[in-house]
Amino acid sequence: MLYDANGALMQTELPGIPLVNRGKVRDVYDLGDALLFVATDRLSAFDVVMPNGVPRKGEVLTQISLFWFDLMRDVPNHLISADVTTRPELKAYVKDLQGRSMIVRKAKVIPVECIVRGYLVGSGWKDYQKCGIVSGIRLRPGYQQASKLDEPLFTPSSKAAAGEHDEAISFEQVVELIGAEKAAEIRDLSLKIYTTARDYAEKRGIIVADTKFEFGEVDGKVILVDEVVTPDSSRFWPADQYRVGSSPVSLDKQFVRDYLETLDWNKTAPGPVIPADVVEKTSRKYLDAYRMLTGRSLR
Repeated sequence: MLYDANGALMQTELPGIPLVNRGKVRDVYDLGDALLFVATDRLSAFDVVMPNGVPRKGEVLTQISLFWFDLMRDVPNHLISADVTTRPELKAYVKDLQGRSMIVRKAKVIPVECIVRGYLVGSGWKDYQKCGIVSGIRLRPGYQQASKLDEPLFTPSSKAAAGEHDEAISFEQVVELIGAEKAAEIRDLSLKIYTTARDYAEKRGIIVADTKFEFGEVDGKVILVDEVVTPDSSRFWPADQYRVGSSPVSLDKQFVRDYLETLDWNKTAPGPVIPADVVEKTSRKYLDAYRMLTGRSLR
């Protein structure tokens, strides 16, 4: 296992267990009848992985996903177990893996990033300012930065190869990619999951401004895979600090993005080392998001 100077897990090493993929955040291993997803503490921004990480970030991502999986049991997902002690081949690595890992079903991933926007911010706000259209959907005039949309929007993107950027696509292009029936199913599931999470989080003092999902297929049935409504895949705003017309305070990695925007960096690899104070504040934001959502603190 590779940890950085702040104790962030940067890379896992499980000798004898085949590594399937090392993504921006997750290391994925093949357990034969299942996959092992390990959420490291790696931090990516602008599709670049930074040289240092955020301690406990992987735990937060995993535990929030588990929380939502449990809350939304009516939505089929890939989770088998979050207890790595159930697998004898992982016994030697329990200390490093427990709390940040999921044993999941193998699924054929659907090649669409399912983005749902409930508020007008980020690239959606930029597009709206230019032409009043977001992902091919014309919006009414009068919205401001960070305005709540009249209805959540399904604004999908293509799944780009590693190191490349996803590109926004229309719903019609999703239909061309995967067929009308499956396109409608992942759109409707995305909107259902988002609105459920949004409504729950609002009661806990968090605005979920937008989020993205991935889906896969097992035995011909669509299931939710990867993470769900986390500070990595979503914009989380403290409700008591939300103001229309300005860039809201965040409980996610937008804090790091904002810091990086102040640097003379061209947003290509290698990324700059993130200062200790930015790392500490980001770790605190992730832990605060978990506490506010669940009512519990990570030990």
